[in-house]
Amino acid sequence: MAQQAQLGLQDAASPIMEELIHFHDHTLTILFLISTLILYLIVVMVTTKFTNKHILDSQEVEIIWTVMPAIILIMIALPSLRILYLTDEINSPHLTIKAIGHQWYWTYEYTDYNQLEFDSYMTPTNELQPGGIRLLDVDHRVVIPMESPIRMLITSEDVIHSWTIPALGTKVDAVPGRLNQSTFITTRPGLLFGQCSEICGANHSFMPTTLEAVPLSTFENWTTKLVIS
Repeated sequence: MAQQAQLGLQDAASPIMEELIHFHDHTLTILFLISTLILYLIVVMVTTKFTNKHILDSQEVEIIWTVMPAIILIMIALPSLRILYLTDEINSPHLTIKAIGHQWYWTYEYTDYNQLEFDSYMTPTNELQPGGIRLLDVDHRVVIPMESPIRMLITSEDVIHSWTIPALGTKVDAVPGRLNQSTFITTRPGLLFGQCSEICGANHSFMPTTLEAVPLSTFENWTTKLVIS
């Protein structure tokens, strides 16, 4: 989860988020170098008292500042396209979960299990248990097995919502009448928090998403108890 006064991104909980963090660092390094070079040129041009006709009108300079930006854009575009492909890749998911957005809560259906469906509401502040997180904890968490490919099918029954888990690098719009899809793999156990990222009405900020990644044996015990009950 995000921390107070945090400057960087959240710790990655999936391979895709690790790739996104690496891409962020890669792009930021390029931007820093470009900004430093431009600042240096501006300072030199403003402070100098000399002019050079070979710089003001030079075919070599024109070629350099045309070719260099193209190379830089390619250096940014290729990693970006690779990550975009990886986010759409689906390799035989082990579990499919359908998330349905409402004003203002989520409904989850485990489509591989019969009768496994529940609503997930934000836990009110006055009902939080010790250790609970205000505005992020819910009464029914989405439990998923770690190190297993998960497919999320996301839609809405009223207005546009957005199902988002920053630590997984996942953000998918929930659009009425449309079924969007996302896949992810969690690499470690723990709680993963997110919030609706599309303004959807008065209680938009009270519509969190909470995932609990657990070992496969724990997940199987959890599903067995819910189906029996």
